[in-house]
Amino acid sequence: MNFGNFVAELKRRNVYKVAVAYAVVGWLVIQISSTVLPTFHAPEWLVQTLVVLVALGFPIALVLAWAFEATPEGIKRTEVADAMPATSGHKKHAWIYIVVISAAISVTLFFLGRYTAGNKKAVAAPNELPQKSIAVLPFDNLSRDPDNAFFAEGVQDEILTRLAKVADLKVIARTSTQRFKSAPENLPDIAKQLGALNILEGSVQKVNDQVRVNVQLINALTNAHLWADIYDRKLTDIFAVESDIAKTIADTLQAKLTGSEKTAISKTPTTNPEAYELYLKGRFFWDKRTGADLQTAIQYFNQAIAKDPTYALAYAGLSDAYALLTAYGASSIADSFPQAKAAARKALELDGSLAEAHTSLGQVLLFYDLDFQAAAKEFQRAIALNANYATAHHWYGNGPPTVVGNFDTAIAELKRAQQLDPLSLIINADLGVTFFLARRYDEAITQLRKTIEMEPHFYYAHWNLGQALELKGQLREALAEYKKAAELNDDPLIVALLARAYAKLGQRDEALKRLEELQQAATRRYVPNYAFALVYAALGDKAKAMDWLEHAYRDHVGPELVLIKVDPMLDPLRGDARFEALAEKIVPERDFKGTTASK
Repeated sequence: MNFGNFVAELKRRNVYKVAVAYAVVGWLVIQISSTVLPTFHAPEWLVQTLVVLVALGFPIALVLAWAFEATPEGIKRTEVADAMPATSGHKKHAWIYIVVISAAISVTLFFLGRYTAGNKKAVAAPNELPQKSIAVLPFDNLSRDPDNAFFAEGVQDEILTRLAKVADLKVIARTSTQRFKSAPENLPDIAKQLGALNILEGSVQKVNDQVRVNVQLINALTNAHLWADIYDRKLTDIFAVESDIAKTIADTLQAKLTGSEKTAISKTPTTNPEAYELYLKGRFFWDKRTGADLQTAIQYFNQAIAKDPTYALAYAGLSDAYALLTAYGASSIADSFPQAKAAARKALELDGSLAEAHTSLGQVLLFYDLDFQAAAKEFQRAIALNANYATAHHWYGNGPPTVVGNFDTAIAELKRAQQLDPLSLIINADLGVTFFLARRYDEAITQLRKTIEMEPHFYYAHWNLGQALELKGQLREALAEYKKAAELNDDPLIVALLARAYAKLGQRDEALKRLEELQQAATRRYVPNYAFALVYAALGDKAKAMDWLEHAYRDHVGPELVLIKVDPMLDPLRGDARFEALAEKIVPERDFKGTTASK
């Protein structure tokens, strides 16, 4: 058969009609499935399967069209149909109407799908909970011994930590989930507060060396139970149980795991359960963010290390606690940052893939070594290793981008940290601080007030709110916030802020009283040089203010200096030759990206 005859035979057997009709109807099926099925939260693989089936059906339809013919007596083989009498032609073009109608519906659905998808991205996306998102609520302690409560928290925390290593998941940090009980009644509300569609509930019962862990995974919006299991194991097998739970959850939520993520999920951080409980206690006090609590955290981390000298996470926790002591008025840099650096290095020596340790080292390189590029690399490495580690995003946003005035990046990182840990007081407060440093005072005030609504006794939010109000010219309101902060904590920086506010209000005698209070405090405890510089600048004595700042730079005793180019509180010193020279040493003009640099 030559090609011309073959084409004629295709036409005679209606093969080309079937091809066109199948293509249009198949496209219509795909459009309907891709538009309708997501509405019912059907899994993505179902739509993909339909597409494959439609594609596989095309050659089958062509073969059937060649071999068979539709007749008034039903489906007949083509040879039989050819021998039958010809039928009337009134239905001859019926297939054209079917194709045209199907094509019209298909095109309508196509554009409707594009329009609604665009609308979803523009309007619904902010309120939509990601399908691959999860929050691990506190596990109930069913043991008779209340001291086992920390063990129950440990199981919850370890499962969460392992899940966080899967980049394809959004995992809410423990600090945000801790305020909820294990099996709450209002799951949809909690899901919306945390920004997670799926909730893991559980309980732990520990008796001697035996452990029972009961878990269930729930879709918070539909209350559908996605998976549940009970594990009865020996205490020494607890990490294997936690690893198995994390893997099963990742599979259930159809998260894609890389080879390195599978390895990370299976890792055992320590073989010593006592060390692990001590580590958890350290993190508990570290989260409280006061000088006294940070000192308590250091004690627990050291005890964990004594139990297991190879426990990398405990060294990372120790580094984090030392790195924050100065910021909360509990130690000088000389008595904290060298220890923080040594602990971070030791953690990385033990486990170079530990995101927490890279984050810890980044903090030291930023505030102690003033090496912003090296610090940025450590933070970025931490985020690459664990994209769900909220502290890495938090400290990175607070650090290198802020220091050089790149506030778009800084705020984006803080907001990502907030998404991962939405109820964290310090992350919410520091988002407000970053708005303040960017001189977006209204946004800073709004964000810091939201933080105070979450916890009215969080002194850090009060004094930072005071600063934003002060720079907005609302001095009386700022003074009230400084006083509230002073009632809640004895941080000497707050005394300096009170002195500054009194000086700006024209109450010089009150300002001098606070200065004398600072001087007396400095004889018995650490008082940051920055605090004295703020007071002298407000009193109009720029020379003394610069003496304190230069001393801080020379002796590495002032972490606040990294913000010298962006800190609005130092504006009274801008333009002073000594100040400009010091600012250039810390953040060279060539590296600065913002518009608030000293001029």
